[in-house]
Amino acid sequence: MGSLENRPPLKRDHLFHSSSCSSVRSRFARLFLFNKINYLQLICAVSVSFFFVFLFQIFFLPGSAANEEEMKYDKFHYLFTNNSNLSFLKELGFGEDLQFEPLKLLDKFQDGAKYFNGSFASKGVILKPKLALVFPDMWVDSHQILMVTIATALRETGYEFEIFSLEDGPVCAIWRDVGFRLRVINADENTNFGIDWLNYNGILVNSLKAASVFYSLMQEPFKHVPVIWTIHEQELALRLSGQTQLVDNWRKLFSRATAVVFPNYILPMAYSACDPGNYFVIPGPPAEACNTVQNDNRNRKNDFVVAVVGSQLLYRGLLLEYALVLKALHPLLQKGSNNSRLKILVLIGNSTSKFGTAVETIAQNLKYPNGTVNHIRVDGNADNVVRDADILIYGSFLGENIFPEILRKAMCLGKPIIAPDFPIIQKYVRDEVNGYLFPKENITVLTQIMFRLISKREFAPLARNAASIGKIVAKNLMVSESVDGYASLLENTLLIPSEKIPVEWKSEWKWRYFEAITNALSPNRINKLLDKVERQFNRTRKENSVDFFITRNDTFLYTIWEEQKHVDFDNARKRREDDELKDRSDQNRKIWDEVYRNARRVDRSLHERDEGELERTGQPLCIYEPYFGEGTWPFLHRTSLYRGIALSTKSRRKGVDDVDAPSRLPLLNNGYYRDVLGEYGAFFAIANRIDRVHKNAWIGFQSWRATASMKSLSKSGEKSLLDAIESRKHGEALYFWTRLDTDPRYVSGRDFWSFCDRINAGNCQFAFTKALTKMYGLKRNSSFLPQMPSNEGTWSVMHCWVLPTRSFMEFVMFSRMFVDALDSQFYDEHHKIGQCYQSLSKDKNCYSGLLELLVNVWAYHSARRMVYVDPTTGEMQEQHKLSQRRGQMWVQWFQLSTLKSMDEDLAEEFDYEGPTKRWIWPLTGEVFWQGIYEKERNMRFKEKEKKKQQSREKIQRMKKRARQKALGKYVKPVEEIESISTAQ
Repeated sequence: MGSLENRPPLKRDHLFHSSSCSSVRSRFARLFLFNKINYLQLICAVSVSFFFVFLFQIFFLPGSAANEEEMKYDKFHYLFTNNSNLSFLKELGFGEDLQFEPLKLLDKFQDGAKYFNGSFASKGVILKPKLALVFPDMWVDSHQILMVTIATALRETGYEFEIFSLEDGPVCAIWRDVGFRLRVINADENTNFGIDWLNYNGILVNSLKAASVFYSLMQEPFKHVPVIWTIHEQELALRLSGQTQLVDNWRKLFSRATAVVFPNYILPMAYSACDPGNYFVIPGPPAEACNTVQNDNRNRKNDFVVAVVGSQLLYRGLLLEYALVLKALHPLLQKGSNNSRLKILVLIGNSTSKFGTAVETIAQNLKYPNGTVNHIRVDGNADNVVRDADILIYGSFLGENIFPEILRKAMCLGKPIIAPDFPIIQKYVRDEVNGYLFPKENITVLTQIMFRLISKREFAPLARNAASIGKIVAKNLMVSESVDGYASLLENTLLIPSEKIPVEWKSEWKWRYFEAITNALSPNRINKLLDKVERQFNRTRKENSVDFFITRNDTFLYTIWEEQKHVDFDNARKRREDDELKDRSDQNRKIWDEVYRNARRVDRSLHERDEGELERTGQPLCIYEPYFGEGTWPFLHRTSLYRGIALSTKSRRKGVDDVDAPSRLPLLNNGYYRDVLGEYGAFFAIANRIDRVHKNAWIGFQSWRATASMKSLSKSGEKSLLDAIESRKHGEALYFWTRLDTDPRYVSGRDFWSFCDRINAGNCQFAFTKALTKMYGLKRNSSFLPQMPSNEGTWSVMHCWVLPTRSFMEFVMFSRMFVDALDSQFYDEHHKIGQCYQSLSKDKNCYSGLLELLVNVWAYHSARRMVYVDPTTGEMQEQHKLSQRRGQMWVQWFQLSTLKSMDEDLAEEFDYEGPTKRWIWPLTGEVFWQGIYEKERNMRFKEKEKKKQQSREKIQRMKKRARQKALGKYVKPVEEIESISTAQ
């Protein structure tokens, strides 16, 4: 075999290598092949090079372990030189940087961002979300200043705000002057506020004092509205210590919020017992002291006060760091006249800690005169210490992500500050401009700064200038971080993109709006309001004691309950099937006695009818109000003209003759379809064997949201509608009283399909075309969209309309087939991955916007008259007159004969093939066609013949049965014969 070097070159070598490269490579190979280099020498050279790289990294690179150890040694050497009695501090370590990361909340945002990016990027839609701001009162506090700043900034990017307050106050005028709508709301006895929270994309609740709002937000259908709860108070954390039941109750409220926002990292730790994993930190405005005039009432003349403060966290190294600061301040005792006395206030610990003794020990060992160093507890004394100090030193070396609050207070009051050069502090404090910075690695710089600032125990002009500049900077500290923080949180919570906020709207806190009412501070009533909320806890626990017992018990009881529920459901279904067969059977003529006897039997089986049912008997119309959840109860009517229909058995009103929709339509027990169908679930439930629940000639529906938005029928509107129905003024017409052109979602100049696209993420026409194409069995590439001209009148929205009962059944027949076609097209993506083509977010009511307008398409193209009724005055006006629709209606596609034949085809298919696939149409109502009637009649005939055959066989068996013969003839005795003859 030839060598590798002598083989012919490959065909593609010239594409990648030149001849010189190949020769170098061959020489390098020969160098190793013929042992030109000693391998041991090569290994030694590589090892030495790695060793020098390691030494360079250890001793020269910044942030290395050697540098840290050297810095620590320098600090210990500086502190313990000539102070051997402080050796107990050697066991303490310096504080490490603190970082708060809401991991659960961030993971939730990342999951939402996957859908967020895909849905919006593909559709290119930017919405203008509407938010509700809820306050406990209208007094001046940090929440008001924060939210005025946030709302005015976000309004520039398209956000809309509506303000709610539980009490009136002087700040109401400010909100109205700024241009926001404000309402003062009150709760009823069930803590319902009578507000449709579904009108808002999100709710911002401010302060612990507004916790009572959560009782309304924890009820259906408001349980899934995003809520951001901003808390600046710490009083509740003090009440929760050792109260297990109280902690559990408050944790439920904290869990309802999508995010609980605190202004610093101390409050999340204080409320850690209630943490459900949704805490978030966004800096707020500085203390109210920034908007007040400094009031210095100190009764002293010669004292020069230096305050040593630090982090609110009590960690082991804080005492060691304070000792370093006191060591650096000790040279000040040798400077100045003896007439003045230096006074150092050390702010650390609380009433239960033993930091006071440690501070005294450190001061004695550093040879401070008695009374020079004083320990001050943090409990309620921090503001007084800042106010009394001439200069403030931040002595904590613990790095944080938010500017220390106590430094903000000092700057607001015009105090010179000295702090370590942390990145967050360097961002707002420029050395020797509005404050002074020292490196924590070299504590001696602090001594030099103090000598520069103090001249004979008095401020140097340089210190006064820095303090005055710092006061101006502090009033607008961290505005941009706060505005951007809330904007980012809202974008991740609502999953709605927002525009970039202009710089001029996040450059200052809106102090100027509150200058005229600086004395209108919020009264300290938080404990009273918290007591009220906790009393509601006890009331709710008593009302739900049975449910609470079941949920806290083992799953055994729940299993028994589930089994019994399934048994009852099967029995009810069997009874319904028997009733249906009985209704469809041929009724033979009977004599009057049998009819009377059957009527008496039925009368005994009937329950005593409700008063409302008796009142509705003679009326031509009954209006049903579909609802889901206790939150909708305040918007439902209680007169005989109206009747509620509960989409969930659990949310049914007690003591009211409401229709239980799931018992009439078992499909509504499926939570997915109950949410997807919405009001159409009530339509299908009423239409299913309608003669058993509805006995009126006309039927109507009204959404509870129409009542919430003040668009329901008034007494005048009801009277006008009933008069028109009884006189048959417009024949079999569709009457409606919530019109499209007055809807808040409507944009002037848009037609029907444009409005539909707007409320369905731009996919209304696409979804309608696909559903109708599937429903009528047309080609997939055909464009099948009915015309809906808007120049002839307006349209109906919000499911507020009235129809003849016969026309309603025809509409339900059309709707069932349309919903089935719609579900077959979009079920997989919506149910499995949560993607909804008709919404820009993960909306559980995916089809609601599309189905809201379906009645208009059916009524227009089935040649029904459409009449608008003014809900206030009752005035009527016909829309889209029949004479103007000629040539535009698709009557052949919407007429009864076409729909009935399609319905029978579906019923025949289901009858022959059965439920072999997931199919929603058979579950939305009755399944009937002529073949089913014939099949049932044959089945009854066979059963009848079977019974006759069984009777004949029984008679034959009785005839053929062997009979026992007589045992003998009875003979009377002689005595009995004689007695008879004697008697004669």
